[in-house]
Amino acid sequence: MKVHLDIPSAASTKPACVRVLVADDDPGSRRFLGDGLRSLGAEAQACADGETALQRARSETFDLLLLDCRMPAGGALHILNNLREDPQAYSADAVAVATSAELEAADRRDLLAAGFSEILLKPCSLADLQRMLVLVQAARPDACVLDDQAALRSSGDNTTMRALRMLLREELTQLSGELESLSRDIAGFTDRLHRLRSSCGFCGATALSAQIVLLQQHLLQHGASPPAMTRFRTALEVTVQALDR
Repeated sequence: MKVHLDIPSAASTKPACVRVLVADDDPGSRRFLGDGLRSLGAEAQACADGETALQRARSETFDLLLLDCRMPAGGALHILNNLREDPQAYSADAVAVATSAELEAADRRDLLAAGFSEILLKPCSLADLQRMLVLVQAARPDACVLDDQAALRSSGDNTTMRALRMLLREELTQLSGELESLSRDIAGFTDRLHRLRSSCGFCGATALSAQIVLLQQHLLQHGASPPAMTRFRTALEVTVQALDR
C-alpha cells in the first residue's frame, strides 16, 4: 500500500519542476540565488523590486517565493501581506521565504507570524537553497505517506511491520495531544522528534519523517512558530489516517 501526500522523502533533495520567484534588489544576491536554484533543478525567475515581485506573483504561478526584506517599492512583508489578501493571485498559496543579510529577533518573529515558512540569511549556501526547495516538496501531493517497501527493508517481514505501525500509531496519537506543551519546551521537543524519526524509519512513514527533519531545523533557528507547527500537525494527522487503513 502506498498513500500519497505533498511531502517528499527525507532523502529527497532534487526538486521536480519547482518554479521560484527571486526578488532581491542586490544584483549579486539575485545572481547567486537564481543560478544556485537552477543548479539544483529549479526554474528561477528574478526581479529587483517589490512592486514587480507582487505583480508577477499575482499573475503567475510560483511554488516558492524568495523575498528580500528590504527592497524598493516594498519588502517581503509588504509583498506577502498583499498577496495573501488577494484571492485572485496565482501564487497566493506559494511557500514564502524571507531573505535578509541581517535581522532583529523581533523582525524574525513578525515574519514568521505573517506566514513565512523560513528566514534565509545571506550569504547562504547551496545546501541552504536545497533546504528551501524541500519546503516546497512538503507542500506537494505526490510524496509517499506510507512506503511498504521501505518498511519491509527495515522490519524484515509483514508481521513485524504491522506491529511496529500499531506502536507508531499509539505514539502519534499521544504526541498529538502533547504538541501544545511540547512547543514551549524546545529541548524536550527536539529530543522527542529525534526518537520519533527513528520510529518513522522502521515503519516507512516517509512523509512524516520529512516533516520531522524540517521541524527540527526550524526549531533550532526560529522556535516553534505557528506555520511550522501547523505543517507538522497536518503530516501527523494524515499519517495516523493512513495507519488506520
